Amino acid sequence: MRIPFRKMHGLGNDFVVIDARETPVAMSPRRAAALADRRTGVGCDQLIVLEPSKVADVRMRIFNNDGSEVEACGNASRAVGLLLGGSQSIETLGGVIRAEATAQGIAVDMGAPRLRWDEIPVAYAMDTLDMPVGWEDLENPVGVNVGNPHVIFFVPDCDAVDLERLGPLIENDPLFPDRINVNVASLVGPDHLALRVWERGAGLTLACGTGACATAVAAIRRKLTGHTVRVDLPGGPLTIDWPQNGTITMTGPAALSFEGSFEDADFPI
Repeated sequence: MRIPFRKMHGLGNDFVVIDARETPVAMSPRRAAALADRRTGVGCDQLIVLEPSKVADVRMRIFNNDGSEVEACGNASRAVGLLLGGSQSIETLGGVIRAEATAQGIAVDMGAPRLRWDEIPVAYAMDTLDMPVGWEDLENPVGVNVGNPHVIFFVPDCDAVDLERLGPLIENDPLFPDRINVNVASLVGPDHLALRVWERGAGLTLACGTGACATAVAAIRRKLTGHTVRVDLPGGPLTIDWPQNGTITMTGPAALSFEGSFEDADFPI
């Protein structure tokens, strides 16, 4: 049996999307990692499986390229919004979100951020707005959970940070029971941030939608920006809105790259 897929991306953060709403497709960490392999599989940052949902229009399962299943992916949410069209509610492990096509791109309501130490989570109680921890020159981050966990470091020049070395060190620190996504951001103008992200289970990526959301929330909480923020990632810009006491809206592009299929037996469970 051949299983169809779509290859999609949001600002270069790329996905293999399998629509299993009508015909179930079994997925496991082993199979997800094999499909995500860029040499012997299809190749992607994340593999997405769409399934029926009892609480939303569709259920979205998200697997990083190491095979780990994770709670949320903002760029994938935009890709799924583009694929399904109209206004859609999407069930994720991080909660139910909503995606809608607009003139400015695909807008995704990511829900309200979680800000308490036990919601990030971290291993013990602390102030998440100014966390009293550090790794070499990266110190005093902000903790934000937007369906998945993030720490955000504000630095003079995010491009100067050796994130390929420090990212895995911070991601796997015992301080973070569920591991962590690592963001380094710089203020480049009024309501304008530059951002690089080390994604938990995926590594350096051209774009991270939840990272952009978490970083905008961190900047707003620290009064570095207003409530609408442009976030420039290596793959391009996103616009993040977080009104006071409201939910986060992320707006940006998504695209279909190509369609294909694979033989079920070639990627064992």
